[in-house]
Amino acid sequence: MNQFFPDIYAKDIYKINYKKLKENGIKCLIFDLDNTLVPIYATIPTRKIKELFAYLDDLNFKVIIMSNSGKKRVSPFKETLNIDSSYSSCKPFKKKYKKILKMFNFKDTEVACIGDQLLTDIWGANRMNFTSIFVDKISEEDFIWTKFNRFIEKLILKSFEKKGSFSKGKYYD
Repeated sequence: MNQFFPDIYAKDIYKINYKKLKENGIKCLIFDLDNTLVPIYATIPTRKIKELFAYLDDLNFKVIIMSNSGKKRVSPFKETLNIDSSYSSCKPFKKKYKKILKMFNFKDTEVACIGDQLLTDIWGANRMNFTSIFVDKISEEDFIWTKFNRFIEKLILKSFEKKGSFSKGKYYD
């Protein structure tokens, strides 16, 4: 079950201590798109996201959106935010993560992944030995294929809560 346990748990992308990540040697931030950055029905990034990404650029982070959604869904965010992206990523499989490491010459210790799903974002990050950052989903609305993952995720979170190692809403970094 440890493969699903996040290194950091934050309410949302705006509550993450990015300066601390930088101090700990993180150079690349990989963000999930749906229900991490925006709800699934959003078609463009908000002003608040643009401001956050400008701040992250000022901190010299390489920022990448990595999504299991297709190119048509991801492209407007890539273009508007002027960042790199990986679509149809098949998280939690390692192929696209390895491609990012190779393409940008990062070590696993220099990458943090931020997402709202344990079974894709956190498991994928942990499989690569990246820093995994779990955030609460920002909308109750999910894609059909995500609903199964949410069911399994609830069971995993209950297991963590029984052990006393994790509690929904008790954030840590």
